[in-house]
Amino acid sequence: MKRCIGSLLGVVFLVAFSISQAGAQVERIVIAAGSDEDHALQEINNEQDATKRLTMYQDFVQKFSSNPQAVAYGNWQISQAYSASGDFQKALDYGDKALASAPRDLGILVSQASAAVQAKKSAKAMDYCAKGGEVCHSVGKETKPEGMSDDDFARKIESEKNSIQDSCDFLQTSGLNAIAAETNAKNRMAEIEKFTTAFPDSKYGDQVSSYVVYTLGPGQLNDQARLVAFGEKMLANDPNSMLALLLLASHYLDSGNSTKAISYAQKAIEVAKADAPDADKKRKISAGTAHNTIGWVYLNQDKLTSAIPELKIAAALVKGQDDQQYARALYGMGFAYAKEGRLTEAREVLTPASKIPGPMQAMTEDLLLKVNRARAKGN
Repeated sequence: MKRCIGSLLGVVFLVAFSISQAGAQVERIVIAAGSDEDHALQEINNEQDATKRLTMYQDFVQKFSSNPQAVAYGNWQISQAYSASGDFQKALDYGDKALASAPRDLGILVSQASAAVQAKKSAKAMDYCAKGGEVCHSVGKETKPEGMSDDDFARKIESEKNSIQDSCDFLQTSGLNAIAAETNAKNRMAEIEKFTTAFPDSKYGDQVSSYVVYTLGPGQLNDQARLVAFGEKMLANDPNSMLALLLLASHYLDSGNSTKAISYAQKAIEVAKADAPDADKKRKISAGTAHNTIGWVYLNQDKLTSAIPELKIAAALVKGQDDQQYARALYGMGFAYAKEGRLTEAREVLTPASKIPGPMQAMTEDLLLKVNRARAKGN
């Protein structure tokens, strides 16, 4: 019989569950029941004094230094003791020693990610999260043991996935927190790339993608080529990624590629289904943003009669939902009306737009002033 060490509190479980077949990817520390190591751990667990217990774990690691499982477990418990006391650097040091003996143990990786986040070491936290993500996604990829039925193997994989789900969720959350806490744009992007590789289907995909847009955009790294490459990569993983579709539509609008801008925007409109009864605020804003993009493509091409309907739809979808997209749509309509000589209609849309604070406000006020002057002369 063996004992599987699976608790962050150091409790020795009597239920043995270890993936030991060839090709298995998830490690668990296992101590043989009745062994000298087992007896020593029972003695340590019976000690109530935390300081004495820490010393006993240090002695345990030395005494059983030839047993990698014992070394991993002992160092892990020492790491958690230091983490509990707030000494995160020592916690990380001993946790790394534990990982050296059990590099694919999710329990240790979770502990290390937590300590690194608390120590405000974003890059290190992401390293642990990325390694954990690799372990999480390895489940189900091992070779079916000889003699095991397909049904039994499927149940085994499902059971294993369920048993590690909490750890995998924690690692994803810790990875997102590490990205959010990183203040250096270059380092943040490196962490994002590790995260997206480790968790390609993350439930935090939209949040992480938003950090990509911010990090690679103006004011940060301002790397448009890399931003487009990331957007294309997102679409390769998810052809209906709204963020990627809007990102690429906007990029191609700015770069003058009208065909691609309209193509991506139209796809975003299809995905958003803003006219569906269950369409929420997010979907309406997305569709409105896409219509805005198409309208501005037509404005740039001087196709005013095509631009105005798109901008009207955009304004209707985002009004009261997104002030900046609303201001952008109104300015576009005002510009088109003014160019067509429809000055009264131009004034009607520019007047409310001029009262919306933001990057469009100054140019809207300027255009409104010109429209009012032109109307005065006409009268």
